[in-house]
Amino acid sequence: MKISCLISGGVDSSVALALLKEQGYDVTAFYLKIWLEDEVASLGSCPWEEDLDYAQRTCNQLGVPLEVVSMQREYWDHVVAYTISEVEAGRTPNPDVMCNEKVKFGFFANHIDKAFDKIATGHYAKVEETDAGIILKTAPDPIKDQTYFLSHLSQKQLERAMFPIGHMPKSQVRDEAARFKLPTAKRKDSQGICFLGKINFDDFLRHHLGEKPGDIVEFETEKKIGTHNGFWFHTIGQRKGLGLSGGPWYVVDKDPQKNIVFISSDYHSVDKKRRDFAVADMNWIGRLPKDLSGITVKLRHGPQSHGCSIEILETGDVKVELDSDDHGIAPGQFAVFYQGDRCLGGGAIKSPSC
Repeated sequence: MKISCLISGGVDSSVALALLKEQGYDVTAFYLKIWLEDEVASLGSCPWEEDLDYAQRTCNQLGVPLEVVSMQREYWDHVVAYTISEVEAGRTPNPDVMCNEKVKFGFFANHIDKAFDKIATGHYAKVEETDAGIILKTAPDPIKDQTYFLSHLSQKQLERAMFPIGHMPKSQVRDEAARFKLPTAKRKDSQGICFLGKINFDDFLRHHLGEKPGDIVEFETEKKIGTHNGFWFHTIGQRKGLGLSGGPWYVVDKDPQKNIVFISSDYHSVDKKRRDFAVADMNWIGRLPKDLSGITVKLRHGPQSHGCSIEILETGDVKVELDSDDHGIAPGQFAVFYQGDRCLGGGAIKSPSC
């Protein structure tokens, strides 16, 4: 079996590659170059050259060929442009979800065509073939589990996906990196949005959207409390970074047309109940179970989830009611559904209630 392994220069993908080599697969490593040079020059530090160096040293040590593939234009058109458009519209994007669906298992899969049987990555997730089709299952490490970011992959994409470290906790991955004596064994994990690297997200937004002073208004009284430099710098549920006294203040809503950010110091009151919302652009992974009891939903990457009840509408949208309040529900944000350790799929929040 011929395997293409996407390698980022981090410890996770390096261990995935080493395991595939050890298991006797015919494996080729691929590094995806996604940043446009002028973008990097405009925004400052981007670690892609350092990442590529780590990737090359890992491949040299393992005796695996490495190919660098430019996906810069595809990445810009389908991930970066999407992020800018969503933020500008007042929504909360998830570029990592788009990157996996559109680039890693989309354009890259088309690039290698049928020359490779599988696409392996260092994601913490598992795929399993069942009577319901190919299903996506969570990793044993709830903090590192990345099924949230893979929730928009199709059956066809998951059939080709391979996650060699998906059954391991992070501590074991580090142990394996030490056993293989990989150059990345002690390298720190990268943080933040997939395409930003060390670049500050506000700097990225400022570069593309600029600044536009607007009012910060108290939700209950409609009284102006302060000013901001653009609603796109603020997210619903945000507490820090408002620069206001007399709080704590929370961002509870935004008006993109009027460039207003609404805040409240009484965020948890009954009139701001946040349990009901609709999800659009749903992607269900495999055939759904007949019994949809015990469903949970994640509204962001991480171990936190909510119990919920769902209703699948004739339009394909999903009506959701949480068992408990979540004070960071925002349009555009991804809601991903689970039943036990199975990831059922996800979609973008359409209309949260305030």
